[in-house]
Order: sequence, then structure tokens, then C-alpha cells
Amino acid sequence: MLPELSRRWQAIQAEMKKAGADACLITGNVNLFYVANRVFSGYFYLPSEGEPTFFVKRPVGLNGNNVVYIRKPEQIAEILVAGGNPLPKTLLLETDELTYNDVMRLQSVFSPEKTLNATSVLRLVRTVKSDFEISLFRESAAIHSGCYKQIAGLYKPGMSDLDFSIEIEQLFRKNGSLGHFRIFGQSMEIFMGSVLAGDNAMAPSPYDFAMGGSGAHNSLPIGCNGSVMTPGMSVMVDMGGTFTGYITDMTRVYSVGKLSQQACDAHQVALEIQSDIEAMAKPGVAACELYNLAFAKAAKYNLSDYFMGYGQQAGFVGHGVGIEINESPVLAPRSREVLLQGHIFALEPKFVIPGTGAVGIENTFLVTESGIEKLTQFDENIQELGF
Repeated sequence: MLPELSRRWQAIQAEMKKAGADACLITGNVNLFYVANRVFSGYFYLPSEGEPTFFVKRPVGLNGNNVVYIRKPEQIAEILVAGGNPLPKTLLLETDELTYNDVMRLQSVFSPEKTLNATSVLRLVRTVKSDFEISLFRESAAIHSGCYKQIAGLYKPGMSDLDFSIEIEQLFRKNGSLGHFRIFGQSMEIFMGSVLAGDNAMAPSPYDFAMGGSGAHNSLPIGCNGSVMTPGMSVMVDMGGTFTGYITDMTRVYSVGKLSQQACDAHQVALEIQSDIEAMAKPGVAACELYNLAFAKAAKYNLSDYFMGYGQQAGFVGHGVGIEINESPVLAPRSREVLLQGHIFALEPKFVIPGTGAVGIENTFLVTESGIEKLTQFDENIQELGF
């Protein structure tokens, strides 16, 4: 693991030099996992040259030449100075994620002349995945796909979407799901994933997800709401692949009995969009071009009003995945990002048809040297549950 971590540290240091930063201090769980392969309470200090230091508060028992136990961040500066290391004049802090008080305290500790945003630097470095990270995605995708193969067998007549979701969640947990969904942004939250039955898919959510749902309680207004699954309803299952620390994203659509012809046709359009993007996507292609292709195909079939939601529509058709579910690149009309080899993203062309519910598809793709590779493999047709 050390060679992989060293590669990550060097990549961060390269970006630090571009920004003119002398050091980077990391304390958020996601970035700590990225630079240390574990979460701990404390700080990761990386100078622009040389080895990092792990300043740990908890847990006890971590060993290593670069592990130093502290009680408070003020000790970091004292230890650096005592070791003959100058304090940074330009310091990178995770200013998009830390509280105001944390930023002020750390600035007081180091007294830098300038503070820059480490969050944007770390998210940029994390965008391109290494062979090691790709292997974790492949592992997650295989387990994820295996779970989806068992979902239809969990259905029982008279179930609510919440009943169905609980059975799916148990299946995932028994297959190693960690459960916790890491999302960038303080106002973004969800539990394991989403099951949307019928017109609940039309309920707008305050969160920036492709589909909404009113949720089971006002405190978490996303996903299933207790709707009984009845004939003619679509049931969209969008359960996250949280098996390896790297998240795969996957959606399949089920139906109770037969769906309306409009819904079936819209689902086929979603599959066409996916196929068209598979043919077009490769390194160097602009993310916005992929979104525009998807939107144009929806418009061609007079489905623009139903594309990525109904009433409230998501402004993207895909997003990067990694340690968090919403990384770069984002496939959106105003995106300035360009696909790079090693990007991994979820593509999710979806439609919401009033009176039926959500249809469409979502898979996780790896950008290869010459195109993209689908990592999540399972039947993409609407699967009838029966009643």
C-alpha cells in the first residue's frame, strides 16, 4: 500500500507547487482515507517537499516513524519548529469542509501569510484513479451487480416501497455493504440508496440528486415514502455500491405487472442514450457534449419534459464517483471538464412518467485509453415482479 500512498502524496505535492503552497493540512475523513488508507482523528501534514507527518489524537496504538500523537492542533506547530522545520507561509486547508472556527484556529496555529483551499486540490487529484483504485471499483461493481441479480426475488405481493427497500438493504449488508454513503456537500444526505415506486418519483427533493422522492420523514426527504407497490407502477432501485471504500453507482427498474407504453418507450430511449454515449465517450471529449447528446435524444422523442425528473429536473446526466458519490467529472450542460483516462463516472439517463414512475438506467463506467468500459453488468431491461 505504501507505493500507492506515496504516489498520492506526490500527486498532491505537484498540485501544491503549482499553487505555490508550502504545506497542506488535512483533517476531513474522506481525504484522510485517501492519503492514509484509514480514518483517524487528527491531521495529515504534507510539506511541498519530503515526507508527511500523521498527527493523531485517536485511536491509540497507531505506529510508524511519521506518527506523532497530539492532544490539540497547537502542538503541530510546536513539534515542527522543534524539529527544525519552518512553518508554511502559504498553507492549504480544507476550507470547503472545515467550520469557520476550525479555519480560524488553524490559521492562528500556523500564522500563514496566505491560506488556500485544499478541498479543490484534493478533489482534483482524486479525479483520476490509479490501477489500484480501479481494482477496488471492479471488486465493488462485481458484488454490486451480484446483489442486483437477487433483487427481483425479494418482492412479495402487497409490499410497500419501504418494505422492499429494507429487504434490499439487508441483502446488500449481508454481501458486505458498509452502508454509509459519503457525499460531498453539507446539505447532501441519503441512506444507502433510493427505492422509488410510482409517482413518488415525481416528489421534488432539496438534494441535488437525479431523482427525488418525498422520503419516509420530513427530516430526510429523499427516497421511499411507504407507497404500496400496485400494478402499473415502476419501481426504480438506485442502491449504492459501498463495498470497498470506493462507490459504484447502479440503477435498475422493476415493475409491478405491465407498465404504460409511454414508460416502456422512455426506458428504451434511456438505453439508446447510454449506447450513444458509450460510442462517443473517450479521453478528450467534453463532459458537456455528452450531456447535450443525451438531452437532444430526449427532445427527439418528445421526452424533454420528463428527462431527469418531472416538474423538478436534475441538470446533469452523469457524475464522477470515488470515495464520494459525487466527484468529477460532472456531465452537465455548463461543465468545463474533459474526460481523462482513469476517470470513473456514473451515467444515469432517466425519465419520470406521471402515473407510472421512474424509468431509465444507471451504470458505472471507466474511461480507458480509447473509450469507456462498463463496470456494472446486469440485465438492463425492465424486470416484471408480478403481483
